[in-house]
Amino acid sequence: MIEPRAALEAIGRLPDAEIDIAGAALQLARVDASDADWQAAREHLSQIARDAVALPKAKNLERRADLLGGLLSLQHGFGGDTQTYDDLSNANLIRVIQRRRGLPVALGIIWLHAARAAGWEAHGLDFPAHFLVGLAGRGTQVVIDPFHAGIPLDSSLLQKLLKRFEGEAAELRPGLLRPMSQRRVLLRLQNNIVTRRLEIGDLAGALSCTEDMLRIAPDEAELWRQAAAVNQRLGEIGAALDCYERCLLLLPTGGAADRVRAAMQELRGKL
Repeated sequence: MIEPRAALEAIGRLPDAEIDIAGAALQLARVDASDADWQAAREHLSQIARDAVALPKAKNLERRADLLGGLLSLQHGFGGDTQTYDDLSNANLIRVIQRRRGLPVALGIIWLHAARAAGWEAHGLDFPAHFLVGLAGRGTQVVIDPFHAGIPLDSSLLQKLLKRFEGEAAELRPGLLRPMSQRRVLLRLQNNIVTRRLEIGDLAGALSCTEDMLRIAPDEAELWRQAAAVNQRLGEIGAALDCYERCLLLLPTGGAADRVRAAMQELRGKL
């Protein structure tokens, strides 16, 4: 297989609809765990796909959720890591496949992989602090939680989940169940790694992960701004300015652009 970072750059040139989300996540995992058995992980993804193709045909969305839960939770043993949630392994697809435990978004990618192999429409949902999956039908969807065996979530359970992360005053609002693009799901996966590395002071590791995110999403202005900020903290002034320049090419006007120009002016004063 192609070298993983070259594969990521190739993914960055693809239209979003053509991205194999599990395959892309596997390439990201190869970069982050170069010693791991990625070929075994790839074979397991292929086995999941074969098992999904063999699932009974179902038009009812609740029935599809139940079938996927049986396949991934019961047959393959995937579930959320409630014991070591912040372990970086939970955001690495190879490690998640090895351990059968992971973060909601990493598990969600496996659910999306299986659902699409079965021929069913599915997408990630940009729910705050807890990634969810939507199984879509004609003008409707069933929301499932891959972290908890794919249980369907009605409005009352969604409200309870939201209050858990945003406080008792939180209420369901428009946009909470907005479908995510393939790239956006992958970026959410990797952002878990960036956040945790920044928390432990691993600036170089956070920058490396951000650069890999830019390989698959080179047109994300905010990612270029983030890369500039980390380079600045590392004392790499020239690299920070280059990243800010890329950000401005993508986002030349507005308040964010003004703040970037102010940051660039301050950095130039340090050269």
